Amino acid sequence: MGSRIRRALARAALAAVGAAAGAAVGGLISRQAASSGGALGALAGATIADVRSDPGGFLDALRSDEDEALDDADGAETAD
Repeated sequence: MGSRIRRALARAALAAVGAAAGAAVGGLISRQAASSGGALGALAGATIADVRSDPGGFLDALRSDEDEALDDADGAETAD
């Protein structure tokens, strides 16, 4: 339970940092761009936090099941 709370707080913190950075960059253009930049920054921060908390890693999530089956077959051949 405690790890779930820590993970949620870490995601919220990265989302807040992303929102602040996006709003700062957008604020250089206009007020409306600051609002949009803040929203996009929060989305990016939450996505980064989600990817970082994935135990398999970012690249593991992109691999297909066929690639994993091929890697397992290659590993079995070299183990002999």
